[in-house]
Formats: sequence, C-alpha cells, structure tokens
Amino acid sequence: MKDPILYRRRLIPEECVLLKDDRILLHADNILVTSWQALKPRKDLHHGYSCYFFKEGYKISKFYAADNTLLYYYCDIITHDYNEKTNTLIVTDLLADVIIYPDGFVKVVDLAEISQALSANLLTIPQLQSALLSLDALLNLIYAGKLEELTAPINRFDPAQSLLLQQ
Repeated sequence: MKDPILYRRRLIPEECVLLKDDRILLHADNILVTSWQALKPRKDLHHGYSCYFFKEGYKISKFYAADNTLLYYYCDIITHDYNEKTNTLIVTDLLADVIIYPDGFVKVVDLAEISQALSANLLTIPQLQSALLSLDALLNLIYAGKLEELTAPINRFDPAQSLLLQQ
C-alpha cells in the first residue's frame, strides 16, 4: 500500500491541516512512524518523531529542541479515518494528552477541553468513551514502566537515540 496523505484534525480549535512536510518512515500493520519539523516555529520546539498506534488510539511523539535536546514525550489520544479512494488519512486529536518529561514526571492535560467539546457537540459519546479507554490503557503502560516499548518504533529512526545506544 502506498503511503497515505496525512492530515491532523483538531476539535479545539477546529481545524484540519495537511501535514505536507511530515516524512513517513514506517507504515506497517497498525502503526505509522513519521519525522517532522514544527509547523509553527517556536523558540523551544523544533522537530520530532511520532508513532501512531491506530488500534490502540494514541500517538506517541518525541519533541526536540533545535540542538536535539529531548524536551518531552507528548502523547495524543486519537482516532482516525482512512479514505482508500483518495489515499488520505485524517487523524483526529481527541483532546486528552499525556506529557512525559525526561525526569519521568507524567502530566495529563487538556481534560477540560473534552467537556467543552462534548458541550459544543464536537465530540460524540462513543468518541469520548474511546478516548477514555485509550487514555486509561496508555497511562497503565506508562505507569508500568513500558515507555521504552511505546517509543521503540520511533527509536529505530531517531539518530539521537542511536547515539545514546552507542555510549
């Protein structure tokens, strides 16, 4: 199968953006690994890698500064729609996010946005249920110390990770 054209859809703020500069590194089974540059230039965030786990309903990303310093892991709860005719993949961010800092601190964010999206009919009850189940499964893996397993598909392509393994 040909690599899909990738879009990121947000509910809040409502937008659907073509990820034209994302480079697909791996497209197999139910995962997709990409490398990317920040869409909107920022002082801190410069580039990163993402692994979409479609069956599980989350995306794990490594966020880097321009000097390749790992800022944090950013985990989005997602759903997706693939259109075979147009070969487009739209990944929808279901708002709940988990940030994991290099020191191991775990922070769950944007939960209030779920309530806001539900009130505005931007999120359905089945989407909410799916998001909560995915969030719970992801947090259970993180708390069980399995972050390395979640990032393994990314680490195959991450030169910064290769340098760490050589030391």
